[in-house]
Amino acid sequence: MTAHAEATAHGHGEHHGPPPANKSSRLDPTTLGMLLFIASEAMLFGSFFAAYFFVRVVNPDATIIEPERWQSWPPEPFEFPVFVAGVNTAILVTSSFTIHWAVQAIRRGNRRGLQAGLVATIALGLAFLLTQAVEYAHVGFNTGDGAFASVFFGLTGLHGAHVAVGLSLLIIAAVRAFRGHYSPEHYHGVEIPGIYWHFVDVMWIVVYATVYLL
Repeated sequence: MTAHAEATAHGHGEHHGPPPANKSSRLDPTTLGMLLFIASEAMLFGSFFAAYFFVRVVNPDATIIEPERWQSWPPEPFEFPVFVAGVNTAILVTSSFTIHWAVQAIRRGNRRGLQAGLVATIALGLAFLLTQAVEYAHVGFNTGDGAFASVFFGLTGLHGAHVAVGLSLLIIAAVRAFRGHYSPEHYHGVEIPGIYWHFVDVMWIVVYATVYLL
């Protein structure tokens, strides 16, 4: 008797297609996928940070004149808009609280809270990008003014692109929220963009502390 005949005889039908994917009892596959994607994005930022610190070490205007003490950075007469970036940091940190509010609201079945949290997060994200655009317009230098300018625009611009991607995901989630697509049992469409948004916020804190304050 063939293997197929034996399976049929024992009441087992033939399986078509790939085998079912393995699932962890602790972590949803979609959440795991987003975490792995975030890990790859963290490595991307790591390469930009490596370029930033390399420029600071080899730049003749940022040489070490005493142990653990650097000359002015950025090189004179340029200055980074620390205050404006600080305001932007406060805006983005606040948006982490609003997206958390949105996720917790739908977990409790509060659709109004979900909608309000998403709208508030989107508004704060747009305010961040607008403030960054104004900063770029008045910063007083461009990418052709030296390596320091290239790494400045590279790091902050890379983060700005991630904010734009996050906003796109949140806008999609907001449209679905107003159409009533989410429930306390099914809210991954909000939770997954929320995880990405928290990553964007944390990464900006690192960028701000490294580029503007260090």
